[in-house]
Amino acid sequence: MEPDFQKMNGLVPVIVQDWRTKKVLMLAYTNREAWELSLKTGEAHYFSRSRKEIWHKGKTSGHVQKIKEILIDCDLDTVLFLVEQVGGACCHEGYTSCFYRLLDGQEVRIVEDRIFDPKEVYGR
Repeated sequence: MEPDFQKMNGLVPVIVQDWRTKKVLMLAYTNREAWELSLKTGEAHYFSRSRKEIWHKGKTSGHVQKIKEILIDCDLDTVLFLVEQVGGACCHEGYTSCFYRLLDGQEVRIVEDRIFDPKEVYGR
């Protein structure tokens, strides 16, 4: 069984959680090619909507996502990857999760410590 790639013009959202803590790390998208690469390699591959290409999560940073389990929702149009996040950081900004900002009333606060400096890892 595979996701229904027809519903959203070939893309399916992927919720990514840490397999031990169940903390939500990110939301990304997969297409058939990225899906097949993920299944084949056991590491998360996604489709970048901004760059319009497949990307292997962690290829540049070394912070790959090793897939431990995959769940598909009842409508076959959303996927959940439970992953081992190598290096402890998922976000390209250097945080454990892409959800490191908390809306607190009218203010936004950063609620995680940075694991790495993006300038050192990505050179930007």
